[in-house]
Amino acid sequence: MSQEIKKSNFFSDWIIPIVIAVILAILINKFLIFKVKIPSESMVPTLNVGDRLFVTRVYNPENLKRGDIVVFHSEEKDEDMIKRLIGLPGDKIVINDGIVTVNGETLEENYIGTADNYSGEFTVPEGKYFFLGDNRYWSLDSRYWENPYIDGSEIKGKAQVKVYPWKDFGRIK
Repeated sequence: MSQEIKKSNFFSDWIIPIVIAVILAILINKFLIFKVKIPSESMVPTLNVGDRLFVTRVYNPENLKRGDIVVFHSEEKDEDMIKRLIGLPGDKIVINDGIVTVNGETLEENYIGTADNYSGEFTVPEGKYFFLGDNRYWSLDSRYWENPYIDGSEIKGKAQVKVYPWKDFGRIK
């Protein structure tokens, strides 16, 4: 086999597929799925410190549902956060001694880690969302922010699958 044919085969057999795979991986990460690592205890017991998740990008936050676990950027805290979506645009949220009601209906929150006795009322403006951590006693969430609402444009993704630790691999609820 000549040297030119060997170089051509190497290029078409190895270099082109590797370049295509790298480009596809970058596009998937940019537009479809990204990975996050849980930095704090605010979502225990659902998510623990160090858990790694795959998150699907959210382009239309109006498709999110109450109870979804969402990644968003907090301008106030200047960081990306992950919390449970509790309030949709227009919702009236009343928290009385740690019990959450939305539009007069008490939420069944069997995912709560450590409960607290916080009380307060919030009305979510149009285009905004209200988030709470599952570990309410330790979570610094919408209840404690100067501006408790996150704009829909700041929502980055919805948590889908826990990929690490391996023993906990599976869909997130």
